[in-house]
Amino acid sequence: APAADVASPPSDPYAIFTKPEENNMVHTTITFSDGRGVMRIANSKGRLDAYLSETKGKFMTRFPPEPNGYLHIGHAKAMFVDFGLAAKHEGGVCYLRYDDTNPTAEKTEYIDHIQEIVGWMGWKPWKITYSSDYFDQLHALAVKLIEGGHAYVCHQTGEEISEYRQLKKNSPWRDRPVEENLRLFEDMRLGLVDEGKATLRMKGDMQNENFNMYDLIAYRIKFAKHPHAGDKWCIYPSYDFTHCIVDSLENISHSLCTLEFEPRRASYYWLLEVLDLYKPLVWEYSRLNITHNVLSKRKLNKLVTDEHVNGWDDPRLLTLAGLRRRGATPEAINNFCRDLGITRNENDIPYHKLDYHMRVQLDEIAERRFGVLRPLRVEIENVKPEEVLEVKGKRFPGRSEDTFDLCIGDAVYIEESDFREEDHKTYYGMAPGKTV
Repeated sequence: APAADVASPPSDPYAIFTKPEENNMVHTTITFSDGRGVMRIANSKGRLDAYLSETKGKFMTRFPPEPNGYLHIGHAKAMFVDFGLAAKHEGGVCYLRYDDTNPTAEKTEYIDHIQEIVGWMGWKPWKITYSSDYFDQLHALAVKLIEGGHAYVCHQTGEEISEYRQLKKNSPWRDRPVEENLRLFEDMRLGLVDEGKATLRMKGDMQNENFNMYDLIAYRIKFAKHPHAGDKWCIYPSYDFTHCIVDSLENISHSLCTLEFEPRRASYYWLLEVLDLYKPLVWEYSRLNITHNVLSKRKLNKLVTDEHVNGWDDPRLLTLAGLRRRGATPEAINNFCRDLGITRNENDIPYHKLDYHMRVQLDEIAERRFGVLRPLRVEIENVKPEEVLEVKGKRFPGRSEDTFDLCIGDAVYIEESDFREEDHKTYYGMAPGKTV
């Protein structure tokens, strides 16, 4: 693609973010349908002052991939946002946090890959943590939630939960006593309840205008060994319960995510409010979509599992491992992300923009060489065997006068497709009796 097709990158894509000391605004407003009125959620002055005293006002971010597959170029943009914002400010830090709350989908292979590819992309985490590191604290906060009347044990099946959400109906177990909920939740923890027979649900608002307030699941039963936590637990917290709490426990100043998570702001801040925890600033940016390419881990996983491609690092995929095998450099990928900027404008990015940045970067660093992929030997009859013509090839055309030697003798190799035994007027390659 011509350079004119690529807009100049913003001088400072991170200038849009407020400072940690400015995190005293109302983050979200929730209007309840059941007489609880309106909840305007913000950090109190005392809470913010305590937070700033503990963190010294540093920018603290996190890159939180789920270890259920290899990372793709959409994760490169997330790294650019999360690690980049922290690196932009003196003393800023960024966690690499594995969002590992689903033991049946996660593998040690993916955990190892993520850490390796983050380093290859040029980012250095301040700390490497796991959501599972906080399972004890999360369980204690779930008990606190029950004790406050904000959670209950539900025996509806997944299908029944979906049906009741569509009908905006309360679960028949929603109003059971606190003591009964505590006892049942303990039975779940001890493995006395079968998988699929009970969940712990947050008591949001089933008639709210925001469907993400519809009594989300906080814990479910899974009799599966966890790749990091081992076999200590048979109940596992959900993303909706875990993510905001761990953000707060790790003193995250800016919780950055893509726009599909915007409707979850209400449940994110509601949970932190009722648990009386610090509330990070949540900011959503547009998801990266590239024309004619798959950027969904679920779909990529199916392509790999069903063997439509040769593994996660197949060069046809826009996984970071695949791009690396294709010859892309981390500098080119990061330059592409910088060129996109950090905005809320959703659109499909033409693939040629990524290709442009890869070509520009390789033009700067890659020495030139000649090669023939499908060689066809051509003997030159009017050149003696001992005759050798030496010519010079430029290593970096247009950038350097440095050269390498090329020798041409009585035989050369051409691309197989550049020769035909039968000539045609539309064919411009070699053929018997033809001068090229």
